[in-house]
Amino acid sequence: MLAIKSYNCERCGNDFASPTALKQHFLAKHLGKVYCDKCGTEVCRAQIREHEQVVHEKPTTETKHQFWDRPLQRATKFVSSETCVTCRMCHKEFGTIHGREQHERQDHHFTASKRGLIRGGGMIHDSSNKSQSSSLLPTEPHGSNDEVQQGGSYIKGTDTQTWSNVDVVLFSDSFSSISNCKKKKTHILESLEKQLKKSAATDRILMEKTTLFSLRFQFKCFKNLHIHHFDVMPCCDTLGAMPSRAVKRNLYCRLYNCGDNEEIQLHSISLLQYQVDFVKVSTVGVKDLIRLIKHWLKTSFADFSEENRFRKLPSSYAIELIVIYVWQLAGKPILFSLVQGLRAVLKLLVRYLEVCIVWYEHYDSRFQILKKTIQKQT
Repeated sequence: MLAIKSYNCERCGNDFASPTALKQHFLAKHLGKVYCDKCGTEVCRAQIREHEQVVHEKPTTETKHQFWDRPLQRATKFVSSETCVTCRMCHKEFGTIHGREQHERQDHHFTASKRGLIRGGGMIHDSSNKSQSSSLLPTEPHGSNDEVQQGGSYIKGTDTQTWSNVDVVLFSDSFSSISNCKKKKTHILESLEKQLKKSAATDRILMEKTTLFSLRFQFKCFKNLHIHHFDVMPCCDTLGAMPSRAVKRNLYCRLYNCGDNEEIQLHSISLLQYQVDFVKVSTVGVKDLIRLIKHWLKTSFADFSEENRFRKLPSSYAIELIVIYVWQLAGKPILFSLVQGLRAVLKLLVRYLEVCIVWYEHYDSRFQILKKTIQKQT
């Protein structure tokens, strides 16, 4: 990826040697054309109605055997034929997800940043704001939820077709400190699970095994054709809304001197919003590369079991960081080849346990605690 020379067309996937060549290709091949909602063919905007009448409204022997009449192939091309296909801006209805996405990109300029804002607001199923999606989660009985923060691949815009997860952190005023949270979290997780099973959405929730830090469940949506994996984690807000540099330094010192792995994990959970913000500002191409690598890992390696318990694969967040790091090394190009990007990331993934990457957005490079931590890692 350090020697990226090609530019990729988002419409047809062809690579070009320069932005000028890509622009000329787009003007010659794609300008003024739209995708047919039914067959996915690129047609001139002025001829779309004629195309529908000739190809779809009057079936012929030529169109009889196209993939549109084969449910399995049709589902593969369009992701799903029964999911919600209403425009998220103007609420116009479409017959396929493919048609809706084309409409949103062309008529509303629905970019990755806008998608992230909607997802960050908790747009799950038919919910349009954070309060609606948060209604799935009951209030902890011994204290109110001061704030709900959401993360995970769905919120960051790095989810794949077959996997999306939502991390929900509940900052409760019942926790006076991280140590207090460590003592109370087990009881609170049990209370949350009991209340969730009694909620109105219980028929669409499949409970999973609760971990040491989180309540896990699957939430079925879109007529049970898609599932979001939820991790709900009660925690103490260690930094607050607008932390000063002194507050951050104090947290770094506590983390460095902390010998309790459980408390370190709780500190990490409390910093979820910083992780989300760091990934969410990436470009569309970077997120596409992240999705590609996640899909490759998901489909190329067996699920965790007793037989492969010693296998060490990078976490979803580690993949996101490595991809962003490689992209930054390449000079943060807006357009790049996914093939070259994949090759550059894979070279780093094979030795990811040896890699130590530091970003200084929230650190001072002269801070002694930071220097000692880097020395330990290297």
